[in-house]
Amino acid sequence: MTKLFARFLKDESGATAIEYGLIAALISVALITGATALGGKIGDTFNGLATKINAPT
Repeated sequence: MTKLFARFLKDESGATAIEYGLIAALISVALITGATALGGKIGDTFNGLATKINAPT
């Protein structure tokens, strides 16, 4: 039983898969956050342009 437990502690194959999953999750959160912030700024820019175009001269 102790050999089985020692072999289980030395096995790192699952740990690398979890690490890759965490890295992918962090990258996707960063991309979503960046896209949301950028999308808001682009929307504000287009709204400002629309207001200027539709303003009476």
